[in-house]
Order: sequence, then structure tokens, then C-alpha cells
Amino acid sequence: MTEALPRYALYYAPAADSALWRFGSATLGYDAVTGADIDFAVPLGCEGLDWPEVTAEPRRYGFHATLKAPFELAPGRNEGALRAFARNYVAGRPPVRLTGLSVNALGRFIALTPSEPSEELQRFAFDIVQAFEPFRAPLSEADLARRLQSPLTPAHRAYLEAYGYPYVGDAFRFHMTLTGSLPEEQVAPIKAALTTTYAQTVPAGSALIDRVAIFKQESRSSRFVLLDNIPLG
Repeated sequence: MTEALPRYALYYAPAADSALWRFGSATLGYDAVTGADIDFAVPLGCEGLDWPEVTAEPRRYGFHATLKAPFELAPGRNEGALRAFARNYVAGRPPVRLTGLSVNALGRFIALTPSEPSEELQRFAFDIVQAFEPFRAPLSEADLARRLQSPLTPAHRAYLEAYGYPYVGDAFRFHMTLTGSLPEEQVAPIKAALTTTYAQTVPAGSALIDRVAIFKQESRSSRFVLLDNIPLG
């Protein structure tokens, strides 16, 4: 079986020297800048859990919020062209300020989400989805089948067909994942523990979406690593 091509994704990833990046990376035990494992910052009260297992799924992707979901490059496109386009595109976009981020449960996983809705952020994310669409190869049959295993509304299916990902446009929800899917009884205590750790390590106040990152996954069995993190404006 032929190995799949590399995949790329457009993410929001905080600056590598920020408290937010250190919090997220230490929670996952992985630094996507270096591509290396780092010591876990296990939240107080969660010492008895298998924390590497709790965070195994998001660790594959690195700490981030998805703007354009992972994709293989379209025929005739290459990494250099993608990076050049991103630099030019991002240079003309202003940052997006949020009132803040907070730890929340999204179903059975825990993530950082905006403290208040932001129409500006919704537009910003969908603009990126559309602008980078020429670089995306069509989904393979296997990837399409995997997506269709999830229950999708007609609108989600239309987005999947158009953009290779169902949760864009009005279905987009900005989130920075901190755990994998949890047993129901663990959701509330882990959320509370991460809320405390977040408050203790990341300064309170507004959050600035001030950059767009390109992440790369060499093969489906490898983790994503940071390729570029380009400041907006």
C-alpha cells in the first residue's frame, strides 16, 4: 500500500514564548515547534489518571485551533507555493480580538473556547477556508468514508463536499483541544482541574488571534509539526 502524501493544516497556534502556548503544550506533553515530547503538566487532582492516554488524541495534532482542517496538496501545488501564499494572505489581515478564552466541555472532550461569541472570528475562519481551497486535494475515498461515519446534517454534508470538512462556515466552532474523548464521569472533574490550572498559568483578559500557522504531517502515522507561524498584519 502506498504511503499517503504529507498533509498540511491552517491553524491558530499561539506564539511559542506565550503563556498560552506553554500551557497547552505542557497539557498535551508535546511541543509542535520542536516536534519533541515534553514533561506533562498534569492538573492537580488528576495524578491518578493515565494522563498520556487522556491527551493522546490531541497530542497527534499539537496545541492549536483549526482554521482549515488537514489536507493533502492539490495536483500542481507544492509546499513552497502554500507557504508563500500564506505569507502574502496573512500580511493583509488584521488580528481578531476576543474577550477571552475559557475551559469548557464540548461533548466528552475538554477544550479552550471563546468566552463570548465573535462574528468577526467566524468570518475570519471561513475566509481562510475559502482562500486556501485551491491548495486542497479532493478527499480520498477512505477519508470521505471516515467523515461520513459521523452523524452529519444536510448542511454539514454540503460543507464536506465543498471544502473537505463539515464544520466550517456557520458550523465552525473555534476550540483548542486539551483532551481526547473522556468517560462521562471524568468530564466534570477534569474540566474543573484544567480550569484551575489555566487560571493559574495564563494571564486573564482578552485573547488576540494574531497569527496563522501552517502545520505539517509527514505521514498519517506521524504527529503534526509547526512549519510557519505568520503574524497577522
